[in-house]
Amino acid sequence: MKVLLLEDELMLQSAIKEYLTDTGYEVTAFEDGKEAYTNISNNKYDLFIFDINTPSMDGLSLLDTLQKEKIYIPTIFISAITEIEQISKAYELGCYDYLKKPFHLKELSLHIERLLKMADIRAKSFVKISKMYCYDIENKCLLFDGEEQLLTHKQAQIMELFAANINKMVDFEMLRHYAWNDSPVDNAIIRAEIHRVRKILKEDLITTLKGVGYTLTKQI
Repeated sequence: MKVLLLEDELMLQSAIKEYLTDTGYEVTAFEDGKEAYTNISNNKYDLFIFDINTPSMDGLSLLDTLQKEKIYIPTIFISAITEIEQISKAYELGCYDYLKKPFHLKELSLHIERLLKMADIRAKSFVKISKMYCYDIENKCLLFDGEEQLLTHKQAQIMELFAANINKMVDFEMLRHYAWNDSPVDNAIIRAEIHRVRKILKEDLITTLKGVGYTLTKQI
């Protein structure tokens, strides 16, 4: 597993990198946020570990920028910051976990192991929809807080189409083509199925575009 570590305390950075390398991870470390961002743009990683207060670009701004560029990699924040606003911001941006300094290196390892159990680290195959929802493109399933949601085959097809067109209009013709294989179903049948999908969702994610179609709106 490839890990990018952003930590400007060089002694701590060195200790974390050595420990995780000995544990079997491939770790690339940076102390500057912009340098980390440049590297991320040209390389693929399975996990990010970000400090919050770092030079040039702080960890929160870095994650926000990556999310906007649709780079969804599971992220653990490590920080001495205790303000609930900062911690809340980290989770709102899509971090998976938060670890307060100081901590034992074994504790970090346990947090990583817990993250691995919660979600298969193939982030490139995930479309983040909200703080709790994401769509696993590779396995064609909807996840809520890392757990697969029970959907019928047609409902899964609808969610796959929405996830591929997040924040874009999905009209009735697209739904008819993708989920009904171009069968001549009328719009009322499609509306009824969308209604059933909405009832399953724990968050209000689907917006109706009256007479035209729908939009799955990203909530982060």
